[in-house]
Amino acid sequence: MAATWTSHFQDKLPDILAELRTYVEMETPTHDKEAVDRLGEYIAGRFRSLGCKVDVIPQTTYGNQLRVEYGEGDEQIMVLGHFDTVKEVGTLKSEPWKIEDGRVYGPGTYDMKAGIVFCYYALKTIVEQNIPLKSKLVFFWNTDEEIGSESSEKWIREEARRSTCALVIEPAAGDGSLKTSRKGGGEFVLKVTGRAAHAGNDHALGVNAIEEIAHHVLAIQSFTDYEAGTTLSVGTIRGGSVSNVVPDYAEADIDVRISTSEEAERITTLMNQLTPILPGAQLTVEGGITKPPMERTAGTEQLFLHAQAQAQLEGFNLTERGVGGTSDGNFAADEGTLTLDGLGPVGDGAHASHEHVVIDAIPGRIAVLLRLFSSL
Repeated sequence: MAATWTSHFQDKLPDILAELRTYVEMETPTHDKEAVDRLGEYIAGRFRSLGCKVDVIPQTTYGNQLRVEYGEGDEQIMVLGHFDTVKEVGTLKSEPWKIEDGRVYGPGTYDMKAGIVFCYYALKTIVEQNIPLKSKLVFFWNTDEEIGSESSEKWIREEARRSTCALVIEPAAGDGSLKTSRKGGGEFVLKVTGRAAHAGNDHALGVNAIEEIAHHVLAIQSFTDYEAGTTLSVGTIRGGSVSNVVPDYAEADIDVRISTSEEAERITTLMNQLTPILPGAQLTVEGGITKPPMERTAGTEQLFLHAQAQAQLEGFNLTERGVGGTSDGNFAADEGTLTLDGLGPVGDGAHASHEHVVIDAIPGRIAVLLRLFSSL
């Protein structure tokens, strides 16, 4: 065994970066199935070369999902991540792969192709050095996380139910912390139908849909409860045609974030209890909370403390925090599976033009993964 696994992976950094570059330069926007499957085939081949059993789960609209299994036994650990991105094919022209000031840049580096590369190198070392495992490893690499995991949610939930814990290889929080809780969330659409009328001649005959929706915007914003970790934001409003016609239609999109299942129920009830204020107006509420919260539990704390202890064996400390964004870890946690998130790269700029990974942090992150894979 290496003095520390961090030093081992420090020596492997050129190979790790070359592997990551291959992933990044195969652009994978969620809606481009052909592009996503191209990288999926490459990833499948890389894990097969380590002796893994790789099941390709065919999809018609999005990329094929990958279930990668290594090891034996009845108990399994689920390792969860995705290789679709929000960046369209051609983004590399304006955001090329580059290494600058100790950072590696490129679309998908941070969110979250680096995490899959980290897992590959952790497992490669386990295989090459015959490190024993306590549990079977099941890597689930999904292809539509960036749009809410429409086709993969059922597979993630099914795998989570079979697993003692889920390790999510999404990027770390900005300071390198692991993520022990995530808000859940979703989007509601409030649609209002009124009655059109000439704004000058027949104003009294009209039912102003924009006026109606204005009442509800204020009510909806008031559902926010910062202490409970609940926020509602009316993000867009559309309605009306021309200024001299009383508008007969308006709609609003509402972003919702919640920290507990109780708050999810409260907000869902309040949204569905909205009733018209103006005589003659009609309301329709669509959408809802689609991702449950990933709540921090006593079990989560123990899983984090175990990861922290593994990092300390490598000579550094890990911290934890809760975040507002969602991931596929929300689904795993909702199945009652102990879930630890943010085990991927340290960096910044998810979905942005300055997306990058901090190179110096790479060896330590892979070392912790290796220790988790072999100790859980």
